[in-house]
Amino acid sequence: MKRFLLALVCFQMLLTVAVGGSDRELRFCIHAEPKTFNPALVADESSETIRYLTGGVLIRINRLTQNLEPELAETWRVMDFGREIIFKIREGILFSDGTPFAADDVAFTIRTLMDPQLNSPAGDSFRSGAGSVEAKVIGTHGISIRFSVPVAGLERLFDQVAILSSRSPRKEMAVLGPFVVAEHRPGSQVLLRRNPYYWKRDSEGKRLPYLSTIRLEIQQNRDTEMLRFLRGQLDLINNMDTVLFDRLGAESPGAMRDAGPSLESEQLWFNQVTASPIPDYKKAWFRSRNFRRALAEAINRDDLCRLAYLRHAVPAVGPVSIANQFWFNQQLAAQAFDPAGALRRLQQDGFHVQRGMLVDSQGHPVAFSLITNAGNKERERVATLVQQDLKKIGIQLNIVTLDFPSLIDRISRSFNYEACLLGLVNVDLDPNGQMNVWLSSASNHQWNPNQKSPETSWEAEIDRLMHKQAASLDPKERKAAFDRVQQIVCEEAPFIYLVNKRALVAVSPMLRNVKPVALPPHTYWNVEYWQFRNDTQASRPAAPKLEDPRRS
Repeated sequence: MKRFLLALVCFQMLLTVAVGGSDRELRFCIHAEPKTFNPALVADESSETIRYLTGGVLIRINRLTQNLEPELAETWRVMDFGREIIFKIREGILFSDGTPFAADDVAFTIRTLMDPQLNSPAGDSFRSGAGSVEAKVIGTHGISIRFSVPVAGLERLFDQVAILSSRSPRKEMAVLGPFVVAEHRPGSQVLLRRNPYYWKRDSEGKRLPYLSTIRLEIQQNRDTEMLRFLRGQLDLINNMDTVLFDRLGAESPGAMRDAGPSLESEQLWFNQVTASPIPDYKKAWFRSRNFRRALAEAINRDDLCRLAYLRHAVPAVGPVSIANQFWFNQQLAAQAFDPAGALRRLQQDGFHVQRGMLVDSQGHPVAFSLITNAGNKERERVATLVQQDLKKIGIQLNIVTLDFPSLIDRISRSFNYEACLLGLVNVDLDPNGQMNVWLSSASNHQWNPNQKSPETSWEAEIDRLMHKQAASLDPKERKAAFDRVQQIVCEEAPFIYLVNKRALVAVSPMLRNVKPVALPPHTYWNVEYWQFRNDTQASRPAAPKLEDPRRS
């Protein structure tokens, strides 16, 4: 009997080696309950984490090189001036439940995304133009996806499209990514297990992923998250604020990783909506390029980086972070701090300092309120520093913190505000992902949204350039058009860009092959290659057994 048990243990060890795996479990936190496990319905960060770890895509953007790489598609061709893309998919691939993957599944996925009754957020990018999107199977392993109008950067859209099975009884729970949802305890944990049919192998032919399980703990409290990391109960913190990052550095410096400037920016803007319930003389200030440019000059961005972000940020240049290697306009530079120059520029519009207070040409003291969301300590520190800078040139800035729903109502419905400070995360490198910001007709054209026609000549020019780059398939022509957009934005300052935060993460020294990057997800983008060092998790407490409410 003992010989039989020994043989069984040896067999299990050999099987683990054969698939290139490990019995060790990776643990990290998501900060809210995932709203869905259906990749077509993902609209929240926690669900996106699970989609990234479980979903298989045709093409993936390599987060390190920012280049496109083939995944489920061996090859692809963009045809008819960007109206069509043809994929040749890999053969012999199975979903996580053993169901074969075929071109029919790609067609089914596209039809699902475009179903108007489903209202899929993942399908929004495909609905940017008029007309329908058609998917047609070509032979056994080919698929054509055709659009009614040309789509620039068409291939990049598929980085976010996890392929669904058209035949599996497990429906959306059958996946093609490295892990599969195995168990879920609402409000507590989600357990992912290695996909036994995952198609990738390493350079030695071992099946990936190396890790056997990932346990995602649902934890909103960031302080608790850090304490659990320091105790060895978590292996990873995917995104950290500056205070916690420095506290971690004092206790576990080997775990700190700074991946450099991220795509996240902080900016403020002024309300230029004609129908907004603010005085006309203030609307005149906010519509003045000299006024906006002067305030941009009066803000000390180096102080923001040093004091608000504890040196974990860099001065922002404009609408594109320096982390975006291709699209960033290299001819631009961050606005220099120049309060004297700000006053000279304001004088061109009749502003002058009177008894320490800046007044306009009609004698109105320059005072306005700045709204931002309550609870974001970094942003509140930024607002205070901006307040101090503007006071030096005679401007009275009143800071108003609001709960997030109230803030959104002010900037998108009632327009009952004067200026706003918020952050923006660009998850898409391509400028097409910013069409809903730069087009004057767009709802996220924050300073003056939903215009029936452009109210300024420079907004009309941005509209023209954004449409031009979206219609072109020539990368150089697109780059030239979007470079000019960035230049206009810097000249007109509809947004006053302040800083780009650095991508700060924490990674256990016991993990190998982790390469933090500026693009989200900052850490686990290559998780299939992660391994624990040999002595990891020896003293880690066992996790509780969970039930799987979705098992079919």
